[in-house]
Amino acid sequence: MVCATGEPDWSGTTLATFNLTLLQNPRLCTSCTCPLELEGLHLGVMSYFPSLAGNALFAAVFGLCLLPQIYFGIRHKTWGYLIAMSGGLILELLGYIARVLMRDNMFTDVFFIMYLVCLTIAPAFLAAAIYLSLSRLVVIYAPDRARFRPQVYTYIFIGCDVVALILQAAGGAIASISEFGSPALRAGINTMIAGVAWQVVALALFAALSFEFWMRVRSTPTASLNPAFADLRARRSFQPAFLVAVVLTGVFIFVRSVFRCAELSEGFNGPLANDEVTFMVLEGTMIALACILLTVFHPGLVIGARWSAASWKSVKSDAEKMATDTGSESQ
Repeated sequence: MVCATGEPDWSGTTLATFNLTLLQNPRLCTSCTCPLELEGLHLGVMSYFPSLAGNALFAAVFGLCLLPQIYFGIRHKTWGYLIAMSGGLILELLGYIARVLMRDNMFTDVFFIMYLVCLTIAPAFLAAAIYLSLSRLVVIYAPDRARFRPQVYTYIFIGCDVVALILQAAGGAIASISEFGSPALRAGINTMIAGVAWQVVALALFAALSFEFWMRVRSTPTASLNPAFADLRARRSFQPAFLVAVVLTGVFIFVRSVFRCAELSEGFNGPLANDEVTFMVLEGTMIALACILLTVFHPGLVIGARWSAASWKSVKSDAEKMATDTGSESQ
């Protein structure tokens, strides 16, 4: 907590004149007895107190998005989407709660590690939601025009997401049990960086394959598109609104992931890790916008029951049924 008696004046304090015991063990510090930073030496986990209003606002946004996600997911039976969005939103909510709680003591790493791990892992779940959408879009438009079968897109990107989550979760686990400033903590952070970097690569591949499929669709006559979803494609809430929402969400998560790689690679004492304005814009705002779009343009609202019908499993079942019927007629 910020010192109740007002912020102390540390302007005349130097390393030579400061309490040696507190320098050697900053965990004994409080906001009244130690500055967060002294002559370039970080005593606190960060060099600024997280904004109460800003972090509480983001926590509220993610909490408010979580409630309709659960409602729409259960009502419209978009189970995979529900799991992905709920996982991401819960982690985002916990991460910003941790940033608020950090204000009570900036000299211990409990809530700092909680914030770091939760906000690093959360967007991988959100990315899974747009990955699930791509295979549906392939079926809705023209599965025969795609480079891969719809299920292959799901396997590729969900597989990439699982790898990213494993790396980030493993790094987070190592970081959570390591001493602050220790080599083990650095190893954990490096593992998390690898996971976020892998996520950047996966998002770039997702963008490339999505763009390529869209170009194939544009060159396909309307009459050759999947007739079962012609009415859905005619709705403006789906095209262009839902499509634009998916694209923008991917861009927001990509920008955030690039920022996170740069931030973590500099270390906790780097300028990006200690610049709250940049963090709020490139981390908080990017993910908040992504979650708002994924909630307002929830597939249950836009696509409805057709979400299940657009599953590659449904398409496969229909094809197998047709093949069986054709075989029966030929006998």
